[in-house]
Amino acid sequence: MRMETLDLQNCRGIRWQVIFSFLFSWLCHSISGHIHYSIDEEMRKNSVIGNIAKDLGLDVKQFKFHRFRIISRISEKYFSVNLDNGNLYVKDRIDRETLCGAEAPCLLTFDAVVENPLNVSRVSIEILDINDNTPRFFNDIATLKIIETISVGARFVLQNAEDPDIGINSIQTYKLSDNQHFTLSEKNRTNGSKFPELVLEKPLDRETQNIHELILTAVDGGNPIRSGTSLIKIITTDVNDNFPTFTQEEYKVSIRENIPINSSVFSVSATDKDEGSNAEIAYSFTKSTGNVHNADTFIINSTTGEIKTSKNLDFEIMRNYEMSVQAKDGGDLVTHCKVLIEILDENDNAPEITIASLSTPIPEDSAPGTMIALLEVHDQDAGENGLVDCQIMERVPFKLMLSSDNYYRIVTTSAMDREKVSRYNITITASDRGSTPLSTKKTIRLDISDVKDNPPLFTQSTYLAYVPENNLPGASIYCIHASDLDSGDNAKVIYTMPSANRDDFAVSSYFSINIESGVLYAQRSFDYEQHKEFVIQITAKDKGFPSLSSNSTLIIHIMDQNDNAPKILYPSTESGGSSSFEMVPLTTEEEVLITKVIAVDADSGHNAWLSYHFIQISEPFPFTISQRTGEIRTIRPLSEKDVWKHKVVVMVKDNGSPSLSTTVTVSFIAADNFQQMLPKLNNPFSNDEPKS
Repeated sequence: MRMETLDLQNCRGIRWQVIFSFLFSWLCHSISGHIHYSIDEEMRKNSVIGNIAKDLGLDVKQFKFHRFRIISRISEKYFSVNLDNGNLYVKDRIDRETLCGAEAPCLLTFDAVVENPLNVSRVSIEILDINDNTPRFFNDIATLKIIETISVGARFVLQNAEDPDIGINSIQTYKLSDNQHFTLSEKNRTNGSKFPELVLEKPLDRETQNIHELILTAVDGGNPIRSGTSLIKIITTDVNDNFPTFTQEEYKVSIRENIPINSSVFSVSATDKDEGSNAEIAYSFTKSTGNVHNADTFIINSTTGEIKTSKNLDFEIMRNYEMSVQAKDGGDLVTHCKVLIEILDENDNAPEITIASLSTPIPEDSAPGTMIALLEVHDQDAGENGLVDCQIMERVPFKLMLSSDNYYRIVTTSAMDREKVSRYNITITASDRGSTPLSTKKTIRLDISDVKDNPPLFTQSTYLAYVPENNLPGASIYCIHASDLDSGDNAKVIYTMPSANRDDFAVSSYFSINIESGVLYAQRSFDYEQHKEFVIQITAKDKGFPSLSSNSTLIIHIMDQNDNAPKILYPSTESGGSSSFEMVPLTTEEEVLITKVIAVDADSGHNAWLSYHFIQISEPFPFTISQRTGEIRTIRPLSEKDVWKHKVVVMVKDNGSPSLSTTVTVSFIAADNFQQMLPKLNNPFSNDEPKS
């Protein structure tokens, strides 16, 4: 028996079939049959599949009494029976693809056991496929490498998509996105499945387009239709059919000369439309022009094309470099470019001063505007760094005059006087016009030659010399000096003096002079008492032409020496040694002037200072003598008791060294009148009286 029941209230679109057969009779209490249901996968839980009580021929009201149960370790997970109403329900989600995969039909079976009376029926539930799966490729992106020289018509098998659904719900066809180079072909396998193939319709050019991206779509036959896509990335592999190409045929760059070693200058760049090793470019220098090979000055990175300095640059040695750079790819295809490197100047050179011409010495009477030197000024730098300004640092009678771009003249600006400045150190400073100026100093030594324009000059108009008398003849007594501000023969002085002076005495008999040294010599010994002073005119004359001269007066004072003893004028000593007598009245009082010794000295000064002294006096002696004046006075009043006769020696000495002296004997007779004195005069001195 076959039965179909549709429960629209519990699940929409459920189909079920029940096949029922009686193998044994009810009388034997053994009921055997096979019930078959068909349901769609993914039915909701608690959906009614059918009334299994009715399909088993049991009374629904007594169904619970029959003690019905499902026996299956798999199916009891997905199905349940309500014992109250006999309905068979979906207990859990049923996924046909999980349970059966691609197998058809997909059946879940269980034994329906009724114990009262005992009966076992076989129940199979077919799970019908619905289009609940989208075709899916294993890789979302599939990469295919094709060499660019492959022939048209070549075929490439693509990955096929997978769809767990079966039948019409599985993949029915493939589609390819529009493109210029490929079409899609489908082929059937022995199991009936389809797989796609790419067919090359147009030649590839990797350099034009190296990657082609196509969309492959797999479409099933379900309702609604489902589809899945995969990106087919076709990479065109390279053949070395392209030369490297530089971004520029000629590169120009400017760099400073003070750039450090190993500094990056710039980079050349070449591209190759090929790929892989065919596009791997190696850079190198091939040649250079100029005095210095680029390999000595620059290095190039063979991989990056970066050019760096390998040694110090010098604008003054090399200002431009021209190099050829080679780019070679992995397939030995080569191309070249030119590299021009301009070196920019830095102010790293100070100006140089060269003396092209120098006139030294120059006469002191050179006219203003006379050129004394020609200077060459040069700076190796360029532009403002090489422009030089010069100036003289000192205040000197010279100036700089620009003769040309690089030459300066030094000329005189005013008269010069060698006697004031005989030599000039002229410092020239040359400074360039760089942002940080550099300068150089050079000192020129200029000598001024003499012109005969100065007479000899004495330091004084009158000179005083002091010569002691009694000098040795021939001794030098004085040195006179005159100076001449000129030089050379113009400054050589000779000295002369007249043969006679104004007093008409022969100067040459007393003095002589060394004409070159000006030393004055005494021709004889001088006597102060005869000549106390000499006045001589000295002439100093130079040897220039014409000769110039000047005069000075030399006054020679003869200095006295103590060579004369004092001479006593009174009392006179011309009596041949006899004593002089002085009468002293007996009534003479104290300090009465009795007499005075008078003496002179031919010397002068200290040598003529005289002093008076008593020597060889007897005691008691009533008289005293003034040492300064020579006056003799009484010490006390005289009386008749005193000795009537006194005799004394008076010494007169000068103040020289050594002192010279003279003596005279003076006798004193005490008497009031001459008559009293006569008898005493007739009585001679005893032998024991002191002698002069």
